[in-house]
Amino acid sequence: MLAIIKTGGKQYSVKVGDKIKIEKLENAIGDTVVFSEILFMGDENDVKIGTPFLKEAVVEGKILRTEQGEKVTGIKFKAKKRYHVKFGHRQIFTEVEITKIA
Repeated sequence: MLAIIKTGGKQYSVKVGDKIKIEKLENAIGDTVVFSEILFMGDENDVKIGTPFLKEAVVEGKILRTEQGEKVTGIKFKAKKRYHVKFGHRQIFTEVEITKIA
C-alpha cells in the first residue's frame, strides 16, 4: 500500500516501514503521530485520489528522533558597497517511521 501525505508544507510518498525526515513536530520521542492530510492512497488493485484530501484515510507513524540537519550556508553581496555577509542555518527535523496505512 502506497500513500502520499502532506505535512510541513511538503508532500511525501510513504509505505509501511518507511523512515522519513519531516519538518519538526512538537511530540516526544516514541509518541504516535497521525497524518490526516492524505492526497493519494492505493496499490496495484485499488486507487483512491483525494479532492484535495481523502476523508476516511489515516496514516500513523512513530517518532524515532528529533535533531538538526546539515548546515546550509549562503552569502549576501552588494557590488561596489563593501558589503558581504556569510550566514548559515541548520533546520530541525523529525524522523518518523510509518507504522500503519488505513
